[in-house]
Amino acid sequence: MQISSYLKVSIAVALATIALKTGAWWITDSVSLLSDAMESLVNLAGAVFALAMVTVAARPPDEDHPYGHHKAEYFSSGFEGVLIFAAALAIVWAAVQRLLVPQPLEAMGLGIGLSTLSTAMNGALAWFMLRKAREVRSMALEADARHLFTDVWTSVGVVVGLLAVRATGWIWLDPVVAIAVALNILREAASLIRASADGLMDRALTPADMTRIEGVLDEFRHQAIRFDHVVTRRAGQRLFADMHMHMPAGWTLGRAAALRSSVEQALMSAVPGLRTSIQLLPLDVEAHFDDPKDLI
Repeated sequence: MQISSYLKVSIAVALATIALKTGAWWITDSVSLLSDAMESLVNLAGAVFALAMVTVAARPPDEDHPYGHHKAEYFSSGFEGVLIFAAALAIVWAAVQRLLVPQPLEAMGLGIGLSTLSTAMNGALAWFMLRKAREVRSMALEADARHLFTDVWTSVGVVVGLLAVRATGWIWLDPVVAIAVALNILREAASLIRASADGLMDRALTPADMTRIEGVLDEFRHQAIRFDHVVTRRAGQRLFADMHMHMPAGWTLGRAAALRSSVEQALMSAVPGLRTSIQLLPLDVEAHFDDPKDLI
């Protein structure tokens, strides 16, 4: 199943959960259920934008974008984080108003049932989406999955709060739960925006991937071969590694190129999706970086 297919399913589920949660809020007049429905509306907007960005990211390289369009996925993560942040502020506003002017809740049993059904749908979809996101290294899909998981825990908290209201008669618990929900999704928004910024600023590969890369290079290192200036970055689903490989100056170009090809193949086998760029240098030659003129 393709990434775009998962996002299309996410859009369909978001529409269904919006209908269920809006119905639950309508019949109960619960501000915490209203906050839950608002977050599902954000889910819908986020999934639509993620689908658009995944489509852009899948485009092949062109003259203006010779390295491809993979970073488009990070815009999806940042956009979803901003949406969540705005939804959280709206939830807090509505909850404070309800705290100041408490109102009784109606038909809580039916409202809780509708919310529970939508939570089960979101939970199942989020679990499958997160597995797929980790498999294909999709930031857009992972952001959408994590947002759905946040929605799941939000809904669980809302249901628990409504059950407490029903058991105690303390109607002030309803807006308090809504504020707690808002604080939780603010945390998730900050996480998504931070992840988006890290990706756009060429964050290095994970420690696990770096360990695999170093393991491969160790297999080729010996007295006549060494590697240095190993730098990595991630762009959407693509992983990149640049490095220098030093070897005896007397080697023929064919022999050096054959060894480089072997290193590249080993690296790509160890780290799926990795693209490597290896510059060949003699053992007694060092590359120079950070020229003072470049730092002015």
